[in-house]
Amino acid sequence: MSSAFFMPSVNLMGTGCLVDAVVSIKAQGFTQGLIVSDKILTSIGMVKQVSDLLAESDIQTVVFDGTQPNPTTKNVEAGLKILKDNQCDFIISLGGGSPHDCAKGIALVASNGGNISDYEGVDQSPKPQMPLISINTTAGTASEMTRFCIITDEVRHIKMAIVDKHVTPLMSVNDPELMLAKPASLTAATGMDALTHAIEAYVSVAATPITDAVAIKAIEIIQQHLRTVVTDGQNIEAREQMAYAQFMAGMAFNNASLGYVHAMAHQLGGFYDLPHGVCNAILLPHVQRYNAKVTPERLTDVAKAMGVDVTHLSSQEGADAALAAIVELSIAVGIPAGLTDLGVKEEDFDVLSENALKDACGFTNPMQATHAEITEIYRQAM
Repeated sequence: MSSAFFMPSVNLMGTGCLVDAVVSIKAQGFTQGLIVSDKILTSIGMVKQVSDLLAESDIQTVVFDGTQPNPTTKNVEAGLKILKDNQCDFIISLGGGSPHDCAKGIALVASNGGNISDYEGVDQSPKPQMPLISINTTAGTASEMTRFCIITDEVRHIKMAIVDKHVTPLMSVNDPELMLAKPASLTAATGMDALTHAIEAYVSVAATPITDAVAIKAIEIIQQHLRTVVTDGQNIEAREQMAYAQFMAGMAFNNASLGYVHAMAHQLGGFYDLPHGVCNAILLPHVQRYNAKVTPERLTDVAKAMGVDVTHLSSQEGADAALAAIVELSIAVGIPAGLTDLGVKEEDFDVLSENALKDACGFTNPMQATHAEITEIYRQAM
């Protein structure tokens, strides 16, 4: 059986690598860029920091900072207009998953035309997107290096999963100096998002020896360092380790894909406009309890990576230990206990479950669920 492995051709990692990124951008010959970011990064001066660095290398930029926490079709349209009005020849995404996904949507439509909704699903675009450089400021989504693009359709109130080799950025940049002093709540949510990526990729039916290796290592590093970065946001060493962990988790799910945690979380985000990482963290143990019927050995490996001594445990005991370790970590970093705390309503389960079963992320879950089973998982997560 053949397989493909997707990631950007250049990936810069480590403290101070933002400067190296500017040198590389200059060498590419780009002259006019669109920076896609958000209001918060503009307000704290990070957008100006990047634009000034580029200006020193004679690279001019314009800014679209209207990206919402769950980027929408309208965000993509607004950014695309600025891109066209200023005749930009490349795009820079600056931030976490939301600016990266919004920039991917802009870049894909810029090259292929139409609307971003035309590309929902797997590999629906005929041509590569406009060149995209993704500069990351959180350790979680790995959107800076993946072929996944999640955009909220405001009409249908769902998150569209666009999984397309053509939205893979040209270059990713993970400089932990840009991740310092992020709020504890954001650090926790993005860290648990990375953990979800690694675990879902590890139990995926599309897992390979390559994705297994990076998934397990990512879990180990997250277990070792997430608590530290939540309590001490200025710890540059722990921030750098989390940057590596989320990147490896991205390598894993970018190629093995995901499962029902993401398929279900996307519906919560699209329907209620909830934070993606928090939804993932709450759903993760409940979905893996469902998966444990067929993946107890794999979940035992997860337990071991999370520091559990599994030497004398049966595979089912090991799976149970993995679930307990996930919950323990969630509590330690301040994740809400259940979906009720987020305002989710049982009366919406029917439509949430229906849409979750259509989400492309669920296709590689180790078990395929019925509508009733998805609904029951939502109920258990309340």
